[in-house]
Amino acid sequence: MKRSQINTIIRQSEAFMRDFGYILPPFAGWSPEEMVARKAEIAGITGAGLGWDITDFGLGDFASKGLFLFTTRNGRVGDLKRGRGMLYAEKAMISRKDQVTPMHRHDLKAEDIINRGGGTLVIELFGDTDGHCDREKGVTVATDGVVQTFEPGHRLRLAPGESVTLMPGDWHAFWAEEADVFVAEVSTVNDDAIDNIFEDPLVSRFSGIEEDEHPVHLLVSDYGTWLR
Repeated sequence: MKRSQINTIIRQSEAFMRDFGYILPPFAGWSPEEMVARKAEIAGITGAGLGWDITDFGLGDFASKGLFLFTTRNGRVGDLKRGRGMLYAEKAMISRKDQVTPMHRHDLKAEDIINRGGGTLVIELFGDTDGHCDREKGVTVATDGVVQTFEPGHRLRLAPGESVTLMPGDWHAFWAEEADVFVAEVSTVNDDAIDNIFEDPLVSRFSGIEEDEHPVHLLVSDYGTWLR
């Protein structure tokens, strides 16, 4: 992705979330230079992977396969191993109309995916067999606390206010219908570097960036380069 495209998406996405009354934390507004100047004091942000996250999944077509995310809080995998501490994470996301987040699962993360407003959020579901997406196997999930069993490939449609709870191993892809959707994700500790397993081996969680202009804000994937 070009940095100019990422900058535009950041500006559009912040305005979209504000329309729903959602205000990002103060560090969301920091410039790259401010983050560099404060790097000694922001290990809680950079170490937990908090902040801006925009991906085209390495496929080069954000409009058709992509996702906007902002991670607002996140624990550490070590907390899970100890069974105490900060065991949760939260993200704000925007799924654009007809923009697909490709089929994937998680090994560790259980998550609630919540439609906070906009169009309809469609989630396509399959079961797992030996770590692979089994397109002949259905899933059992909870939708706002109501347990339901679906046939393989079921497309669960969430209206604003509705949610689904997905457990580790539940294969899912999602996209918005009718209009862009403001999505919330509440989950156990999130480690995007290792805990996103895609059905298509060509898909990657993070995008390469062509630096055609200065970043308005750093992405989570920029921290390793800018904040060494």
